[in-house]
Amino acid sequence: MTTLAGLRPARSGTALAVLAALLVWVVLLGPTITLLAHVSPGQLVAALGEPGALDPLVTSVEASALALLVIVVGGTPLAYLLARRRMPLNRVVEGAVLLPLLMPPLVIGLLLVFMVGPATPIGAALSHLHLTAADTFFALLVAEVYEAVPYYVLGAEAAFAAVDPQLESAASLLGDSRWRTLRRVTLPLAAPQLASALAVTWARAMGAFGAVLIIAYHPFGLPLQIWTTLQETGLSSALPFALVLVLVALPLPLLAYFWSARAGRRL
Repeated sequence: MTTLAGLRPARSGTALAVLAALLVWVVLLGPTITLLAHVSPGQLVAALGEPGALDPLVTSVEASALALLVIVVGGTPLAYLLARRRMPLNRVVEGAVLLPLLMPPLVIGLLLVFMVGPATPIGAALSHLHLTAADTFFALLVAEVYEAVPYYVLGAEAAFAAVDPQLESAASLLGDSRWRTLRRVTLPLAAPQLASALAVTWARAMGAFGAVLIIAYHPFGLPLQIWTTLQETGLSSALPFALVLVLVALPLPLLAYFWSARAGRRL
């Protein structure tokens, strides 16, 4: 009798947890389900069949791919040094990385105008390289990097911190160089979490809007195409472009999540 009485609260607690999880799942997926329900294949084909309709998609994919490359090349060594506490003023640097994540994107855009705009010393230096950080593809790239970089650096730092330093020390004792140890020990063990950080960064770069609106209104990427279509012709006309953005931005994070979860179970 005591055993059965103890099982009843446990079962009811489990049922409540499952119901709560289902409720959260429905609430979080609600916007996506609504989007799919309101855009028919015919509407999608008609919207994308307009002349130049795919140009914002191409612009967003190219800018986000380049932003991702810049972030990975510059952010991976930084994340590793932060994880191993080898940076001077480690906490200060972490705070600096976190700052763009905490600031409103519109504020980031305004600050970028005063930092790299054409009227600034950095802007003048960029002009000698035939680059302008205002309403250009380069400006779009800069805005996406600033909005997305914290997601990768903080995620990569957590990935490297999860790798046991003793494994790296053991590899060094066996004669491996620092680069070989990084390539054969650290990166493979950190790879699942690095993939997740990379995928989330991709989605964030694809969806960058606030800073882009201020510093890179042209050329249009998908987020700005959604905004301008919404302003000019209404909500229903903007939904097909919103669906395209979701279809391009979300699959990579979802695949990375499932792969990292599967890889984590193997370790």
